Amino acid sequence: MSDYAVVNPATGETLATYPTATDAEIAQALDAAASAYASWRETPVAERAALIRRVAQLHRERRDELAAIIVREMGKPLFAAYAEVDFAADITEFYADNAEKITADQPLDILAEGTAVIRKAPIGVLLGIMPWNFPYYQVARFAAPNLVLGNTIILKHAPQCPESAAAIEKMYLDAGLPAGAYVNVYATNEQAAVIIGDPRVQGVSVTGSERAGAAVAELAGRNLKKVALELGGSDPFILLSTDDIDSAVAGAVDARLDNNGQSCNAPKRFIVVDGLYDAFLEKFTAAMKSQVVGDPFADDTTVGPLSSLPAAERLAAQVDNAVAQGATLVTGGTRDGAFYAPTVLTDVTPDMDVYREELFGPASVVYRVADEDAAVQLANDTSFGLGSYVYTTDPAQADRVADKIDAGMVYVNVTLADSPELPFGGVKRSGTSREMGLLAADEFVNKKLIRAN
Repeated sequence: MSDYAVVNPATGETLATYPTATDAEIAQALDAAASAYASWRETPVAERAALIRRVAQLHRERRDELAAIIVREMGKPLFAAYAEVDFAADITEFYADNAEKITADQPLDILAEGTAVIRKAPIGVLLGIMPWNFPYYQVARFAAPNLVLGNTIILKHAPQCPESAAAIEKMYLDAGLPAGAYVNVYATNEQAAVIIGDPRVQGVSVTGSERAGAAVAELAGRNLKKVALELGGSDPFILLSTDDIDSAVAGAVDARLDNNGQSCNAPKRFIVVDGLYDAFLEKFTAAMKSQVVGDPFADDTTVGPLSSLPAAERLAAQVDNAVAQGATLVTGGTRDGAFYAPTVLTDVTPDMDVYREELFGPASVVYRVADEDAAVQLANDTSFGLGSYVYTTDPAQADRVADKIDAGMVYVNVTLADSPELPFGGVKRSGTSREMGLLAADEFVNKKLIRAN
């Protein structure tokens, strides 16, 4: 029996299964990626960029097919599936457009006679271990910059995303990249460990849970391989002042429910100053109640099922436990199969488990605080440090709070503002690297010094 299967979370029906790779197929993938690297690294940058630009075009040409695949695989509402395909195309195109910039020599001012430059060179075969929540977007932000640099990719996607994984590989092949430049493998965790240990593999990128990140980082360290981690988050949304509370609430709700609440950098803890708390909670709760939960293919659905039945059961257990420990359930808290009602909790205290946990689904905790200092203290009282959101009418306060927050990203008076040119990543237990933007091209590259007289 294969772990790779398409199970529609809206119905529970298994639509297709795919055989796990044999050990011989893993060996073939390693051989192909290593062989392709020898020629791909020597391909002129302009040619590499042109082929990657064609991959972006294929995302757009196959938009309907690609979107439908991930609705079936992980329950993403159709409108959101289209948006993800479009974003993956934009990211891929961004790196094609900036190929010369990310590979250009960087001259150095030196103290002695002569010249010195930093030359960007690829490092070899890379393994990507990708999650189910954004099947195309996550791959695009890892694969596109590294292929432009001249690295080659072996991609292990999440077991519940076999069709999107195959569709991505087909786009790279159909775009004209050489066989082996991008290889999809339906690998087991044990086979992934074999890939990491292979001397031809020079790095591994993981997006996923803390547990997965720690396990892969241990393997990578043991084998002296570079590792990039993008893990979980419990992002704070801090409301300090506003001239338009309806707009602030709308931003909060849209961001919390993005991807059915299954986004690492979605706000999950809403921290509101005392003077705005009652109004925010009332409007936020009403908006969460008004969501249309249902068939992800339906035009009017705003929240689909969670990615799987176990995912919904985990979220339900977290919420139930929070209530048992004394939290107040304001709305939601009900499950129907993999569907989970948009949920709001209040009166959460530091002694409750949910205070420290990430709620990966359409559930939120709303906190009341006295002032800015209390808001920042609560925001930072977490092991995570991915994103954060600050709403205030005072620019000086926005800058001050942004400086104090322990997170890789701070968004001021805006949500859902990710863009290809903006670096994405966190600190603390949220990760060790940056993806997207020009910084993504610095993760798996040899910054080679060339010094001459």
